[in-house]
Amino acid sequence: MALAQALEGDARFAPTYSVAGRTRAPRLPALPSRSGGFGGVAGLVAYLRAEGIALIVDATHPFATGMSANAAAAAHETGTPLLVLCRPPWRPQAGDRWQGVASLEAAAAALGERPRRVFLTTGKTELAPFLTAPQHFYLIRSVEAPERLPPRSAFLAARGPFSYADEAALLREHRIEILVSKNSGGTATAAKLDAARDAGIAVVMVERPPLPAVGEVAPDVAAALERLAAHQAGRRPTERGV
Repeated sequence: MALAQALEGDARFAPTYSVAGRTRAPRLPALPSRSGGFGGVAGLVAYLRAEGIALIVDATHPFATGMSANAAAAAHETGTPLLVLCRPPWRPQAGDRWQGVASLEAAAAALGERPRRVFLTTGKTELAPFLTAPQHFYLIRSVEAPERLPPRSAFLAARGPFSYADEAALLREHRIEILVSKNSGGTATAAKLDAARDAGIAVVMVERPPLPAVGEVAPDVAAALERLAAHQAGRRPTERGV
């Protein structure tokens, strides 16, 4: 979203912003936008060719493995350059009590058998592993309500960014003992980690899946804009923008 906003009004490019359509009221930039899937790799390939797309920018969530894999496969099949905007992951700091795990199932298992009060920030569509551990109380925060909640839970509808003061107050109010998060990186939701550190709260951190071995990686919006400008300067006159 930040990259899309940076492209608003930039006459050098003709971007189209694509969202998956899973959120009923997504925040959209002032750019031409489309919502919904492409129909897998074949559909994305057809779209790239029909629209004469000169460059794919994969700016999806670090855990959106399906979309990233499709973008990489379509880029390879069509010969379209691929730029992956991938912010650096969070790293534990002094005082952190992190336990790294490889999956949400491992995160649920890491909570243990003893009932605990858990702040669960993994998103509304990935609660299934925690339904198998109903002994815990879960405070669940996401943009929209999940279809199914664990029996002992409370739901909080909210969209980041979140401040340190608000996160610290939330942990205190709900007497949170452990935080579960995916390692998405960035600043919008990082305050929960600072608040957990200062409160001595343990964190179960789901580590990122590897990126597809295709495309060039930019760590932030500024670097992505530099790559886009370099590509634009060298592209053929008949090609559209990103």
